[in-house]
Amino acid sequence: MNPLKTFMLLAGMTAVFGVIGLTLAGPTGMLIALGLALALNIFAYWNSDKMVLKAYRAEEVGPNAPSSLVRNYYDDIVELAHRANLPMPKVYIIQNDQPNAFATGRNPENAAVAATTGLLQILDRDEIRGVMAHELAHVKNRDTLIMTVTATLAGAISSLANFAMFFGGGDDEDRPNIVVVLLMAVLAPIAAMIVQMAISRAREYDADRMGAEICGDPESLARALKKIEAYARGIVNHQAEHNPASAHMFIINPLSGQRMDNLFSTHPNTDNRVKALFELAGRMGASRKPQDYTSVPTV
Repeated sequence: MNPLKTFMLLAGMTAVFGVIGLTLAGPTGMLIALGLALALNIFAYWNSDKMVLKAYRAEEVGPNAPSSLVRNYYDDIVELAHRANLPMPKVYIIQNDQPNAFATGRNPENAAVAATTGLLQILDRDEIRGVMAHELAHVKNRDTLIMTVTATLAGAISSLANFAMFFGGGDDEDRPNIVVVLLMAVLAPIAAMIVQMAISRAREYDADRMGAEICGDPESLARALKKIEAYARGIVNHQAEHNPASAHMFIINPLSGQRMDNLFSTHPNTDNRVKALFELAGRMGASRKPQDYTSVPTV
């Protein structure tokens, strides 16, 4: 993601803060809110990755993990990072039955990748490699900073909007009209979601393409996406449900309501992603076809 687009997206999130402050307390409130947004941007730059990993209770793992699945997972990331010409990221496991994964960190030198235990148990090794190559592509594209900072800001916007809904209305002439406050409480999180959409949809296609090139196997990543989506529909990710502002960070939307709202989905359609990967496989000389993998597990 180029620096100009990154700046514009962060400016958009900051502007939402300003609008909330203006609604609550006029020009003074706007200045306070903009100051808070600036402070959050600075704080998130240095700490948002740690906050996300802590929110999901991620545990760092290494090459001597007792589980062979985790050792293979770690060893494959070592190889894939070398292929991608990246510094070795920190590697984490999240105790969660839903198969999923994300990357975080302000730059490649301070990156981390995380996978759920469900991912390691449900996918085969080639599919796991495809998923983690996708996450390393986010690191290489420097998506991780904007993804993680946006998660922090979106969560703060939702909290501030809720605060406004409960404390912004009243009979005092200097306080905003309750109807205005309610509208803002609804529209502010939607505005934050739209910014998340702008960040997520295009970068997922880019990361799919680069991840497939890193691991050399677009079809494995395509199969993994179909499996993850199938299981994510049936396995609730309680940690993600409590941290919905971070949903855009995952390779597949982890929220149970994802099928109900395609208009505001933070992820592109999985079938379109799979189609693009098989087209890439064709260009890379792969022999199998998309219909070989249309059958996915049901849960």
